[in-house]
Amino acid sequence: MPAPTLAGTLPTPRRAWRRLGRLIGDRLPKGLYARSLIIIIAPMVLLQSVIAYTFMERHWQLVTRRLSAAVTADVAALIDIYESYPQDKGAETLERIAGERLNLDVDILEGAKLPVPGPRPFFSLLDEALSDEIHRQIARPFWIDTVGRSSLIEIRVEIPGGVMRVIARRSQAYASNSHIFLLWMGGSSLVLLGVAILFLRNQIRPILRLADVAESFGKGRELDFRPRGAREVRKAGHAFIEMKRRIERAMEQRTTMLNGVSHDLRTIITRFRLSLVLLPQTPEIDDLQRDVDEMSRMLEAYLAFAKGDSGEPAAAIDLRALLEDVRTDVERLGGHVSEVTLEGQSTVTVRPDAFRRCLFNLASNAARYGDTIAITARQEARWLAVSIDDDGPGIPPELREEVFKPFVRLDDARQDAGGSGLGLAIALDIARAHGGDVALHDSPLGGLRATVRVPA
Repeated sequence: MPAPTLAGTLPTPRRAWRRLGRLIGDRLPKGLYARSLIIIIAPMVLLQSVIAYTFMERHWQLVTRRLSAAVTADVAALIDIYESYPQDKGAETLERIAGERLNLDVDILEGAKLPVPGPRPFFSLLDEALSDEIHRQIARPFWIDTVGRSSLIEIRVEIPGGVMRVIARRSQAYASNSHIFLLWMGGSSLVLLGVAILFLRNQIRPILRLADVAESFGKGRELDFRPRGAREVRKAGHAFIEMKRRIERAMEQRTTMLNGVSHDLRTIITRFRLSLVLLPQTPEIDDLQRDVDEMSRMLEAYLAFAKGDSGEPAAAIDLRALLEDVRTDVERLGGHVSEVTLEGQSTVTVRPDAFRRCLFNLASNAARYGDTIAITARQEARWLAVSIDDDGPGIPPELREEVFKPFVRLDDARQDAGGSGLGLAIALDIARAHGGDVALHDSPLGGLRATVRVPA
């Protein structure tokens, strides 16, 4: 078998490109509003950067270098005049010509030396351009100061017998007003971004509203909604409304059908009971009576599971009162609830009857297998978690998903023994109809903990 080659281990360009795309995608924000802002801001920032670089490279540097070259030429001419006309004692004529014609302040420092060169300023276009021009045109030892006084620059050039000091205005050698263009460009960009963000927010708001309404509908909460925004967004809104109407119509038809079925079946069961009452009471009749009662309970459980409680509207309720009602119902069945604890706010928005049935199913299942039950409710920022603990035998971790399946009976599992096998399935169905879930864990009491977590 041939050994793998190095080329076979290297990533292909397509694979590397995909990896780079996934890396960038993980770093980007996930929200539509933030991504839309990036789509607007990124091209504008890129365009402004290119324009600023081109302006700096072509205009600012070019103008600054030409101005620096002109000032350096004037200084070189003053040096030539000073050396060519020694009869000008004290350089009075030179200083007068420099001040009147060239707007330069010139002093001859006889016997002076050049100062020690200081550190060059970081990114000083004037310092770099002026130094290059003095090197090229004068080619003598020099010292310049472009930082000390903001409006003036100082140039010192070594001449025979001393130093010539020239002071010029910064504007003579530097395009000082070029930054105004950058300020205007940045200011206009901020104004354009503000307008774009304002319009973008108005376009994103209907989409967020549609998402909120769809999420609330999934939790059983009814919100007033009217499509707004762009044509495509309004089209999606009307499609959601039509879908909602179809779902509600299908649920209403199913509920009507199940009500009719339950009415017919209850009628037959009632006939059975009447017939059994009229018969002589014997052990066989008692067995038949128990079978009819069990059949009635199983029928109610089947219909409750099939029909669900999705038609009930959500409402704000007092959670503490609801937990006390569940406690009372469980104790009527012979269970013992040691404590009911509530952490956080007491008011929650749920489907009252459905949520009560969910908690009752879990609590009655705990009472069937445990001697002590504890109910704890915690309301966090956006979620409500209700935990029901018991000290029963519990359920093995590998079987905890199975007990939620309808009609499933496990030998050692605690699922509605003697019933229809739908207690936990109904509880899970109600929790998911609220947009939440039910999870099973080990309980601090030694048995099982069932936690219902729904949006608050």
